[in-house]
Amino acid sequence: MAGDRIRVLNDTFRADPLRHGRLMVTAGVDAKGPAFVAAAVAAVAAFNTFTADNDPYGEHDFGAFDLEGERLYWKIDYYDRDLQFGSPDPANPAVTTRVLTIMLRDEY
Repeated sequence: MAGDRIRVLNDTFRADPLRHGRLMVTAGVDAKGPAFVAAAVAAVAAFNTFTADNDPYGEHDFGAFDLEGERLYWKIDYYDRDLQFGSPDPANPAVTTRVLTIMLRDEY
């Protein structure tokens, strides 16, 4: 099933986003400093509280967590290899570049 494959690819990507795609942090997250960014990336990698509310398709592509008194969201988007359009098939890593964005709640 495509959803199962996407979930595995997303979990692998979250564990090592710089190796398996692109990592983006918003200006608000970046302004908190390198230690905060590193802690946020680690929190996304460790995130495992997926529910029907935050993961209705079972793809592990969105989450929310608290860090140092801030509520953060993260999401994974799927682009073509040139990062110009959406991926034609997010279950196929040969045609997909995953982009993980970490943001403060008020930046969503």
